[in-house]
Amino acid sequence: MPEPTEFPSLTSILINALKQQVYAVQLYARLCGQVFASLLSPPLYWTDILDQMDLIGVGSLPIVVITSFFIGGVLVLQTELGPAITALLVAGRNASGIASELGSMVVTEQVDAMRALGTDPVRKLVTPRVVAMTLMLPLLVAVADFVGLIGGFIVSYFTLHLGPVQFWTRAVNALEFGDLMQGMLKPVAFAIIISTVGCFQGLGVRGGTQGVGRATTTAVVISSVYTLVVDFFLARLLLFIFHK
Repeated sequence: MPEPTEFPSLTSILINALKQQVYAVQLYARLCGQVFASLLSPPLYWTDILDQMDLIGVGSLPIVVITSFFIGGVLVLQTELGPAITALLVAGRNASGIASELGSMVVTEQVDAMRALGTDPVRKLVTPRVVAMTLMLPLLVAVADFVGLIGGFIVSYFTLHLGPVQFWTRAVNALEFGDLMQGMLKPVAFAIIISTVGCFQGLGVRGGTQGVGRATTTAVVISSVYTLVVDFFLARLLLFIFHK
């Protein structure tokens, strides 16, 4: 007579889920550590870094410019939102692309082939993407802020009847040192989050092509949520430091 099937208890299910999350955090922390360690020792794949800079920076420029123009027109001078909005746009475009690309390489065993040939996949695949994202996202944020100001000026000129001198004088007077620091520090933090999350999800693909699709979606969701969370805490911290 077959024994009755024992179903796992709710406690064991929750414990196993927590263990999986802790394990995923450990793997992600390890990946980040490998990336920063690879920056301190040769070789650095400069060709790959330049390719990723072109893909991330130039490729993201049209969507950043168009979106920032209309956002600036609506918000009129709310340029402190530039880093977060630009990061979300870049995350939607590039975090998914990175996860998909690396996931496909995992599924087709190209990553295993690299290891067999003695090439470090983190140094070859992850580090160039992190470096490229860190270099290009601040530039994209600068472009987004500038285009947003132009959009704000056009709307102000036709709806609020502000002249060019009035608008740009107010814009310059409204600018504070803390705003500049936010504009420089936030994109760097966002870039590290977007690139490392995309790489982590891509290298962790399991289950063939379906796993690639899941990794792509998860990379966008997680990087976007982390970007908003970090933006909140960074904004509070920088406001506390520069507006005492």
